Amino acid sequence: MSLRQAQKANPDGDIVDHLITIFAERGGEHYGEGVSQTEHALQSAIHVDQQNCSDALVCAALLHDVGHLLHEEDIYHAEQGIDAIHEQVGADFLEEYFGPEVSEPVRMHVDAKRYLCAVEPGYFDLLSEASVLSLKLQGGVMGEEEVKDFEASPHLEAALLLRRADEAAKVPGLKTPGVETFADRLRGLLKRA
Repeated sequence: MSLRQAQKANPDGDIVDHLITIFAERGGEHYGEGVSQTEHALQSAIHVDQQNCSDALVCAALLHDVGHLLHEEDIYHAEQGIDAIHEQVGADFLEEYFGPEVSEPVRMHVDAKRYLCAVEPGYFDLLSEASVLSLKLQGGVMGEEEVKDFEASPHLEAALLLRRADEAAKVPGLKTPGVETFADRLRGLLKRA
């Protein structure tokens, strides 16, 4: 069941409950790395949290790949030569419920990889095989004009912190708390009607 289907089945339900449900239902899937989607999400959030970042950035880290989980089909499209634009899908969905402090780092985390490969010597060498494969599909290393445009974003630093957490969050077997431990933080960031 997709997140949208879960919402239709329980329209009075809390979006945070729906997010927890979709992680429970689809988060065990792998995406070309040695960890599941849920393991990767939790490791990303913990990594950011350990740097004393805002709750918004911790939650963005937790949800940065939710776009993969919103797709009905197999989540690892890169092996098939397809860029599923999960960052856009996820950010568009999240901005319905959360502010830009959550949605924009999610939207920018793929371009942050492209950016860091362009401006930071040695960053490309840190990428996993799956990340190198997806980089090619996502537009490759940024050019000069793209770098300038990217640097103009007010969410630049948050996106870069999230990107670094993304790369670090691929440790098989690392113990983390469950997704539900972030529920109160997520609820605290929801847009209020």
